[in-house]
Amino acid sequence: MEKNTGIDNKTVGQRIRQERDKLKLSREEFAEMIGLSDYYVGQLERGERQMSLPVLVKVTHCLHLSLDYLVFGKNHDSPYYLNDTLNPYASNITDLTESSAATHAFDSYQETRMDVYELINKCSPKELDLVKKLIITILPYM
Repeated sequence: MEKNTGIDNKTVGQRIRQERDKLKLSREEFAEMIGLSDYYVGQLERGERQMSLPVLVKVTHCLHLSLDYLVFGKNHDSPYYLNDTLNPYASNITDLTESSAATHAFDSYQETRMDVYELINKCSPKELDLVKKLIITILPYM
């Protein structure tokens, strides 16, 4: 008898594959990053297996996804919840509380974003391509 968990493993697997492809990771590379066999990852991507909670967490961290998006398809602007008062990625800053911690977090995020933007603007097309490849390579490890 199959348990009805309300989770569509096939859809979850499709999301894993799509996000893995966006990062230009082979199944083998992805499996190595999260400490699983490529055969097991293939089963997950085809929806043939349901992953344990520790594996789910590894997958979401490596792919930089929210659990909500991976499991339920809820599309957020970032892996953080938009109503989190310390979330520097909130789409509407007026939704943030007026706490100094929230203001500082947002200001710090904006400053870092501008620094990166200025550095990228100084790059040649060849350097930009290299930066893009570096980001794609290191992002799953962060």
